Amino acid sequence: MNDGQVAFDHVHLTSKDPSRSARWYVEMFGGAIISESEARGAPQIVVDINGVRMIVRGQRPGEEPRENSPLKQFAGFVSHDQWGADHFGFKVTGDFLGYCAGIKKKGVAFTVEPFEIRPGVHIAFITGPDDETIELVEANPQ
Repeated sequence: MNDGQVAFDHVHLTSKDPSRSARWYVEMFGGAIISESEARGAPQIVVDINGVRMIVRGQRPGEEPRENSPLKQFAGFVSHDQWGADHFGFKVTGDFLGYCAGIKKKGVAFTVEPFEIRPGVHIAFITGPDDETIELVEANPQ
């Protein structure tokens, strides 16, 4: 048996407009486009966001991606009513509420406004350029 180790490698998104989506991640989260190519018949752009790679690709020939389900709130929680991936999250260092206010001014849609999930820790949920759900988590709260 191989006793290999596992580490997080990337988030992979399918986008209706990969160039627009990649630019959105660069602008909103301070990322950088590190490569652009074609893979299996679709454009593919790799964005680095502080060491986390996001692969944003277009529609492949013959694919028919389904629309994302809307985020729902129930019993104090937020979730999609579906199996599989629900959302992904980014840690925000520094002034969490100020950061949220800044991206809201840039036009980011908040599905759940910033709130304190436990003493001293705030979270918020936003919608990405392809209706994906992104959680923002306050890192290193005081």
